[in-house]
Amino acid sequence: MAQAGGWDTLIRGARVFDGTGAAPVFEDVALANGRIAARGARLSAARADRVVEAPGLWLMPGLLDIHTHFDLEVELAPGLPEAVRHGTTTVVVANCSLGLAFGNQRRAGQDPIVDCFARVENIPKAILAQVAERAVWRDSADYLAHLDTLPLGPNIVPLIPHSMLRIEVMGLADSVARAPDASELARMEALLDKAMAEGYAGFSTDALPFHYLANAPRQRRRIPAQYGSFAELKRLVDVVRRHDRLWQATPPKDNPLATARLFALTSGRLYGRPVRLTAVAALDVATNRTLAPLARLLARLLNSRLVDGRFRLQALAAPFKTWSEGAITPLAEEIPELRALNEPDLDDRAARAAIMDDPDWQRRFLAMWRHGKRGLTLARFKRLLAREDYAISRDLAHMVVDRAPVADWQGETLAAVFARFGRFRAGDAAAARSADERAAFDAVPTNARDDAAFLLHLLRAYDRDLVWWTVSANRDPGVVRDLLFNPRLLPGFNDSGAHLTNMAFYDGNLRALQIAQGEGEAQVARMVRRLTVEPAVFLGLEPAPIAVGARADLALIDPAALAAYDSEAQTRRVHRDVFDHEQLVNRSDGVVAGVWIAGQRAWDGTAVTPALGTDRMGRALRAANHRPPAPAALAAE
Repeated sequence: MAQAGGWDTLIRGARVFDGTGAAPVFEDVALANGRIAARGARLSAARADRVVEAPGLWLMPGLLDIHTHFDLEVELAPGLPEAVRHGTTTVVVANCSLGLAFGNQRRAGQDPIVDCFARVENIPKAILAQVAERAVWRDSADYLAHLDTLPLGPNIVPLIPHSMLRIEVMGLADSVARAPDASELARMEALLDKAMAEGYAGFSTDALPFHYLANAPRQRRRIPAQYGSFAELKRLVDVVRRHDRLWQATPPKDNPLATARLFALTSGRLYGRPVRLTAVAALDVATNRTLAPLARLLARLLNSRLVDGRFRLQALAAPFKTWSEGAITPLAEEIPELRALNEPDLDDRAARAAIMDDPDWQRRFLAMWRHGKRGLTLARFKRLLAREDYAISRDLAHMVVDRAPVADWQGETLAAVFARFGRFRAGDAAAARSADERAAFDAVPTNARDDAAFLLHLLRAYDRDLVWWTVSANRDPGVVRDLLFNPRLLPGFNDSGAHLTNMAFYDGNLRALQIAQGEGEAQVARMVRRLTVEPAVFLGLEPAPIAVGARADLALIDPAALAAYDSEAQTRRVHRDVFDHEQLVNRSDGVVAGVWIAGQRAWDGTAVTPALGTDRMGRALRAANHRPPAPAALAAE
């Protein structure tokens, strides 16, 4: 800690983007006691314990990740190194109605953390069980107190999750089986009101129709928030409205009218006072190119004077690239035939094999994969009407093999493999590139004559040993750029901390900066504001620009390394000891030259510092309008 009149750290000669959107300036920034102590030209190095030379580098406020599920990892690795290394200093947790505000809620033989998170966020049950063992608090106030004891890396912004709120009041079994009675709904309101008074930034709900429970006997029941009626949601959102806090939502995507009615709850015109609503997500979906324009139209309407809403969609700054282990992928839950394969535990290969051996399931799988793919406009129109234009592509040309028992397939599309198989089956023995591929082709049933039957065989033969990826949205960089800069949208939806082996967007904010960098310095300043101060204000947090007295949460970026950064080439699998499991991550090492949280250095440009995860850096952030009770009031309690 700095001595009186001194500074802990002086960062010299950086180009400072202060987060307000103003043009950058060359100057020095001094840190003391967790705050910005001074900024200006040629500050005295003699006053600083440490000096960081930063000529040619960009200094900006630490980046804010608005959509994460790090509330799980923070219990096992509170430093959150996969966030920090990309310049992130604040994360919002308990999105999508799932979180830890009420502890593990292990009552009546139920295990809600495992049950709710395992399939929705594709996290192995063994990891979730570790988290549940540690989540011994029972109350939202105790959760905040618990977070304040952890050696946090980034700041944590917890929300109150609707699914867990229902479980707390109704129990897991009833929360997915019936509506709450009047006393239960009143209890939900009271618990939510209590949490808002404690300083929670807001409330999260979920209506995506393919979020399912994981434990027997309820694998075909959706998570509890899915069973909340509009009347229930309105009453709970009205609590958020009274406290002027945030509502994070996901839409009932297959029901446009229900989506419009739900999101209209943001309206001050209809409900007396607007509520801030951020919704997932604005994506340019390849199988339905109307969604991105409709998202922009919806945002414009809800924020209009006519409606008087406070609405922001979340936009991803990257191609929506997801990995699948056989049929295990977040996108598969949308399709009933693939959803059945996601119901067994990840390691239960025998259960999936039994499903795939069922002739009736095979018939339904083949019909699903083939439906509407004969090029008939009428068939496609009917598929659209039936809402069967799935996010997952049913085109083998869009499925690229990442790992497989046959080495020849590495890096190839399944369409290329299928084409070689066709030549091989037609009598061209040389079409098989190796003995392994020849053996694989020989094992394909003789009645497998099209892509659907070929894929069915691969799933049955290899299960999770066949790993492939696809880009199902955000293929057009121009559309992605427009979404990121749209003032009615917020850059985010990185889903950090979830889908352990299915996606990796930890560097999503860096990708947004890279897009802005290609358009000049003014756009970089604008994007820095959109990744720091702007979301903080919308989320109802105290913003932390680079200003004297503000929190010293900072990121130092090398613009040359950022311009050369290829995120796709830097996505890889690493073994995380803390999980005892593989994780898909990004490695932007060299792009971020330094990260400070509350004035402490957490990342030095090549590695996390020894202090990260050991010393307390971040804290659980309360809403900016939260007024804690006076000491006398606390004593009275």
